[in-house]
Amino acid sequence: MEPPKKGSIQTFEDLYVYQLAREFRKSVSALAKKLPADERYNLNSQMRRAALSMTNNIAEGVGRYHYQENIQFCRQSRGSITEIIDDLNACFDEGYIDRGTCDAYKAQAYELIKVLNSYIASQKRRKV
Repeated sequence: MEPPKKGSIQTFEDLYVYQLAREFRKSVSALAKKLPADERYNLNSQMRRAALSMTNNIAEGVGRYHYQENIQFCRQSRGSITEIIDDLNACFDEGYIDRGTCDAYKAQAYELIKVLNSYIASQKRRKV
């Protein structure tokens, strides 16, 4: 997935950070669905809520009037990503996923945090 060209962003859906977050949300949801049935209302639900919150906050931030509000919602999205990282650690600790799977998901999460941090920095420079 490549970042969109300058000037081609019309909605939050065009943002590269949102597109990456959406793909990550889909993969986290797919993983959560594979968890044991006894985790249905615990870890499964928690992971899916955090993943949805991640993309919801990016979208809501863009919909806000002031750049500082956008930044605050992006920070909340970043918090949701780190929450998912902890959930992945819990999945590994409980034996639901192997080390390789855990590391692959966490690498995707940390890359998303980097892109989100870049987006936040761009909003700080933009100040509109």
